[in-house]
Amino acid sequence: MARVRQYAVAASGQGTDEEEGRRRLPSGEVHAWEPGRNETVCGLSLSRSRLVRSPHVGRPDTSPESGGAADRVRRPCPRCSSVAGRRGPDARPRWRRIDPRP
Repeated sequence: MARVRQYAVAASGQGTDEEEGRRRLPSGEVHAWEPGRNETVCGLSLSRSRLVRSPHVGRPDTSPESGGAADRVRRPCPRCSSVAGRRGPDARPRWRRIDPRP
């Protein structure tokens, strides 16, 4: 069985949320990042790109529909979004070939 990957967030900046006890939230351009790796899913180095890691914020929390951590997000990375994809009940099923040619 395939392992489900959990993606965290790496962003170009960070801000604080005063309502929830000064919790750090990502801002700016947001990338998907696997904890334990030194690069984003799209291949950017975290240190050279000066991206701030947010391991406590999950990738689905940065989508505009979720509200929460998405208030300060200006732009999600399209390459990371294609790999990490949308998860949850409103996500489309993965593409699958129904009737392959011989």
